[in-house]
Amino acid sequence: MPNLAALQDRLGYRFRDESLLRLSLTHPSLAHEVPGGTPHNQRLEFLGDAVLGLVLTCELYEKFPELGEGPLTKARAQLVNRRTLAAEARRVGLGVNLILSRGEEASGGRERQSALADAYEALLGAIFIDGGYDAAREFILRSFHDAFGAMKELPNLDNPKGELQELLQSKSPTAPQYELTYASGPDHDRVFECAVFHAGVELGRGRGKSKKEAESQAALEALRKLRAAVGQAGDE
Repeated sequence: MPNLAALQDRLGYRFRDESLLRLSLTHPSLAHEVPGGTPHNQRLEFLGDAVLGLVLTCELYEKFPELGEGPLTKARAQLVNRRTLAAEARRVGLGVNLILSRGEEASGGRERQSALADAYEALLGAIFIDGGYDAAREFILRSFHDAFGAMKELPNLDNPKGELQELLQSKSPTAPQYELTYASGPDHDRVFECAVFHAGVELGRGRGKSKKEAESQAALEALRKLRAAVGQAGDE
């Protein structure tokens, strides 16, 4: 069962109606397992997708007045792609709190990118209903600030490894190194974990269905931490 109190502490948002949070964590697979059907998070996901799009559209519009519709649309698509949303879901601890059917649990649903991304959008929908637009906006901008800094320049999410290398080599000639730290599962459903290091220091870890995906996730985590550190230094 999900630990709603601990999850809210991690989210930095306290629900007035905890049933909305529980609903946002309820995977549609549960409706097929429980007689009579069970409410699940797809409607909240639909709402959260729209709220997320509006908040980030406004942020991009205000921060990049020199960009036209095409670049702004591409930038928004990069920020809200499924990989990014799943990474945010992992970061705030949604995976371990998902409410799944036995079959979905057994097939690795807690780590499935689609389930995590959907739950993150459903969470945004739940916050919007519970606290209104301002609460949802604050949560989204805080989350994306932690992940991408103050968005003074657009993140190149299509190539996180390339972006990480460019960022690190602007300060040091040493390139980042990736190391496979873990692999499990049968051949048809392997899960890989990779860590990325720079000058002997671990910067991030990531998991995926291939080494390439795990390395990309590790690079995204490293970028998030580096940008958060820069943001904290700027606030001091």
